[in-house]
Amino acid sequence: MATPLLIAKNAQTECLLLPGLANRHGLITGATGTGKTVTLQTMAENFSKIGVPVFMADVKGDLTGISQAGKIPEKMAAVIKDRGLPTPEPFAAPTTLWDVFGEQGHPVRATISDMGPLLLGRMLGLNETQAGVLNLVFKIADDQGMLLLDLKDLRAMLQLVGDTAGDYRTEYGNISPASIGIIQRGLLQIETQGGTSFFGEPMLNIQDFLQTDEKGLGIVNILAADKLLNSPRLYATFLLWMLSELFEQLPEIGDPEKPKLVFFFDEAHLLFDEAPKILVERIELVVRLVRSKGVGVYFVTQNPLDIPDSVLAQLGNRVQHALRAFTPRDQKAVKATAETMRPKPGLDIESAITELAVGEGLISLMDAKGRPSVTERAFVLPPGSQIGPITPEQRKALIAGSVVAGAYEKTVDRESAYEKIKGRTATTGAESSSAPTTTGVPTGTAGAPAPAAPAEGGFMDGIGKVIFGSTGPRGGRHEGLAESMARSAVRTIGSSVGREILRGVLGSIMKR
Repeated sequence: MATPLLIAKNAQTECLLLPGLANRHGLITGATGTGKTVTLQTMAENFSKIGVPVFMADVKGDLTGISQAGKIPEKMAAVIKDRGLPTPEPFAAPTTLWDVFGEQGHPVRATISDMGPLLLGRMLGLNETQAGVLNLVFKIADDQGMLLLDLKDLRAMLQLVGDTAGDYRTEYGNISPASIGIIQRGLLQIETQGGTSFFGEPMLNIQDFLQTDEKGLGIVNILAADKLLNSPRLYATFLLWMLSELFEQLPEIGDPEKPKLVFFFDEAHLLFDEAPKILVERIELVVRLVRSKGVGVYFVTQNPLDIPDSVLAQLGNRVQHALRAFTPRDQKAVKATAETMRPKPGLDIESAITELAVGEGLISLMDAKGRPSVTERAFVLPPGSQIGPITPEQRKALIAGSVVAGAYEKTVDRESAYEKIKGRTATTGAESSSAPTTTGVPTGTAGAPAPAAPAEGGFMDGIGKVIFGSTGPRGGRHEGLAESMARSAVRTIGSSVGREILRGVLGSIMKR
């Protein structure tokens, strides 16, 4: 049995997180500056000590300090002593740095096909009709054996389907050109936000998150999210994709002694902002079922109301920092939070939420019987690692010494939809340019040779105009009977029957 993790403490009670119940998920909430980041770092550090890998997004750029042993400043040491907390032992967690843009860590990529139309439609902000068209494009690509790996593959496929929409109407249904255009514009916006760096190969192997070092410590995976947060849809969709990958790839293991991975979802409100119902249902399903894969998911946000009730009901371990009741929404959040935490005799939770000091929280963790414990007002222990960001030199050293160094840095661009469609277009163009042409021979409608006009004169001249056509005073061409029949026959000229009909009709006319 893994050692319980000491998260917070007061004069009477220690708040222990049981590793065997850490995969029951959790919630860390509180206003800005109340200590959420330090709580997150303390929990990640404790998981690493018992050999549990961790993934967390570094939104403010200050979580990388977990990779360096910390030194307690005198002022903080005095606060720790005053609160009756133990002085933390210096600790440096093994750390791997990741970055979607490949600047502050190892590149992280996914393919278009692996992302799928549902998540991609969420990223592009599509409505139901547009999402349906995107689904059709993915289906057509699958049926034609077209690999969708990066953005240029999807753009080429959208253009192909848009240009030949009539060919697919019977089998797949109507494909609106307006929807194709909206999707294309959405992809252009994703490109300007850095989506080109994210989509492609080599794709992230989710098993690289589940590593331990030679000492048995769980590796802490930190995603640089300071730039990514400027593209909130890309950020939320990317983290949801990773969570879905974990759900789909990991085997069922029930309730292990400790989690296989703990996933911290910072700025969690971005995941649910304007999310369609089908996506919220998908998130709820993944959160509910990924527990049996040994993965614990911890949402970090400022307000508990940011999380839908259906998801909130799955979060058993809670750390509530101070909330500010300055607005009606804040007051509603305070009341709702107090009502959902297990009461403790003598503790007014609703009043305490607005009175908590920095680093202090209302703690309710799962007990040995799988029930939320009574809510305790306690101080979160500071981490033994460095609080604050690392230097650029330390970052470079971490990247160079990582267990995945060199695995993702070089981009791979194999033959996929873009190359196939481009090759098909080039072949068609070459066939058109090499087609035989008739030089110096006047042609009629649809490229058919124009019959020679008969000599002018009286009745026969009129008959000739009817049969062979005539040219008006302004150069306008009036089609004759022979030309009309020839144009119709050209449509079937590819067959031997068509050629015989054409010869017979023209031969009869010429004899007469």
